[in-house]
Amino acid sequence: MTASPHQSPEPSRARAAGGAALARVGAPVVDLLSHIGDMVGLLLDTLGVVLRAVGKQRVRLGWSAAVSQIIRVGVRSIAIVSLVSGSIGFILAFQLSPPLDEFGQRELVANIVSVAVLRELGPLIAAIVLTGFAGASIAAEIGTMVVSEEVEALEAMALSPVRFLVVPRVIASVLSMLVLAVLADLVAIGTSATVSVTILDIPWATYKQNTLDQAKLVDFLTGVGKGGVFGLLIGLIACGNGLKVIGGAAGVGKATTGTVVQSVVAVILADLVFTAIFYALKLV
Repeated sequence: MTASPHQSPEPSRARAAGGAALARVGAPVVDLLSHIGDMVGLLLDTLGVVLRAVGKQRVRLGWSAAVSQIIRVGVRSIAIVSLVSGSIGFILAFQLSPPLDEFGQRELVANIVSVAVLRELGPLIAAIVLTGFAGASIAAEIGTMVVSEEVEALEAMALSPVRFLVVPRVIASVLSMLVLAVLADLVAIGTSATVSVTILDIPWATYKQNTLDQAKLVDFLTGVGKGGVFGLLIGLIACGNGLKVIGGAAGVGKATTGTVVQSVVAVILADLVFTAIFYALKLV
């Protein structure tokens, strides 16, 4: 028997609904992978410019622009990084004291704080603060250039936006993060030591010796190294989102918000990966 021309359309409707549902689920995944691909491409372009400059192939990195960016996004972050990291050191000392008192080991506050700050909290605090200063600022600045067609003008003159806009800002983000991570370490440990000695009645000699016994050079180096990677992620994400701005002022605002969210998520995920690697290598 031949099929009736008036056959029920239900199967085709179900297939259409299934396809639409799959598209709704798959579209964000495709967009995410495309965005990650764009960031990787931008990273490769940036590294290419840096390597050509190091190889003295008549490519200048624009150090004056990088220094200007360091002052604008790095130096201005010092106060807030110091405030936040100092507060963290203060909180850790007070929170750790009661449980350690139960075992009669209050002086071990120094051991725990030194490891936690050097390995994790120092670079992480600095990165999150720098995201607000550098990430949002860079994305808004480059996005405004895109909207006002300044980037298009660079390309029309055969000048690379990556070389003139991205590279100085990425260098500034990396160098700023290296310094801010060290600053956050010092301030957090210093604040914890001050609280421990003046309020928790831990002798300064004991606190100092416990810190030196517990904290190793590898703890400091891995923390600062992570800070450099965090700065690279923040700079790349901010520049990438700024260059992709569309839609005028609304697009600039969207890029700025997206940069902050994406940078924080990327920093946390990178920290997770580093922790897993260091654990596997017995460095933690």
